[in-house]
Amino acid sequence: MPFVNIRIYSGHPQDRKRRIASRITDVIAEETKLPKEAVWIVIEEIEPKDWFVGGRGGDEKK
Repeated sequence: MPFVNIRIYSGHPQDRKRRIASRITDVIAEETKLPKEAVWIVIEEIEPKDWFVGGRGGDEKK
């Protein structure tokens, strides 16, 4: 069973996260020939201050 873990900045609306999960589920189910119910997706929201790229926090990039 495919398991997808998505990490995004916090603050995205629930409907956007549902659309993301739905579209990813569709692609994985289609490509693996598995039922959609076999695809698990978790979306973790991370505060920008806790997300670092190149040593700088996401809140520093604004």
